[in-house]
Amino acid sequence: MDVIKISHLTKDYGDNKGVFDVSVTIKQGEVYVYLGPNGAGKSTTMRHLMGFSKPQKGTVTIFGMDAWTQQKEIQKRVGYLPGEIALPNDMTGLSYLKMIAKMRGMKDFSYATELLDYFEINPKAGIKRMSKGMKQKIAIVAAFMHKPDLLLLDEPTSGLDPLMQKKFIDLVERANKAGATVIMSSHIFEEVDKTCDRIGMIRQGKLIKELPVDELRHAQTKTFKVEFASAEALVGMKKAFPNATYRDSQNQVILDFKDSETNHVLAELSKYDVHFISEEKHTLEDYFMQFY
Repeated sequence: MDVIKISHLTKDYGDNKGVFDVSVTIKQGEVYVYLGPNGAGKSTTMRHLMGFSKPQKGTVTIFGMDAWTQQKEIQKRVGYLPGEIALPNDMTGLSYLKMIAKMRGMKDFSYATELLDYFEINPKAGIKRMSKGMKQKIAIVAAFMHKPDLLLLDEPTSGLDPLMQKKFIDLVERANKAGATVIMSSHIFEEVDKTCDRIGMIRQGKLIKELPVDELRHAQTKTFKVEFASAEALVGMKKAFPNATYRDSQNQVILDFKDSETNHVLAELSKYDVHFISEEKHTLEDYFMQFY
């Protein structure tokens, strides 16, 4: 079943800003990550999904309903986390969440309480005095607390420290296993690598490529740093990999290779005494830039 169907969506704000002829279909239970730099059109797409903006061309449907004309019905089943968090400064975290719960007609607040404990939030603190990270956590609780069928998450871990980022990733995984469909924009590879099924790459408002995360994981170049016990090893390595980067004073080599070349690399490394080997992690921006 298709939960989201975006067909030829166009919204032109001028100066090449907006989205242009974007078509995306997301099935029930799928985790889809929208990847692109600032200004590429990610938030514009999210606002159309929430029914905040009317398409100039094309259509956007969720659960078979039109996102613009039937937004109230759709939003009952959606958890939304905007890219820019704006919470009322004259409320506490708890009073804000209870207000949102009342607006949604929630009768059970127990899962919200569980999430407040999970993210180590003091709900009685005033929002005005909260840090950016704490406000982000309040907004995450608001998006998840009614256990929605669909989660729209725009840069969800912005402002979170590494521990809370991991907790958020686990929360998304839990929600997805419970049946939720997820679409989010993200720049954190671990976030995508653990939770994502498909990636859509958007550039200057146009969807330039869609691919399964497994394809991205295995097709892209990996980078490893290797240090040898002696300088003699570098002589042989330079013959086998003349285009690699070498740090002669440290007996180190930086190797870039694809999964298909792994056996060849290991065969060469096995000839020498290796002190250590470590992977140099790539960000999603690194992968994305290969399409620019």
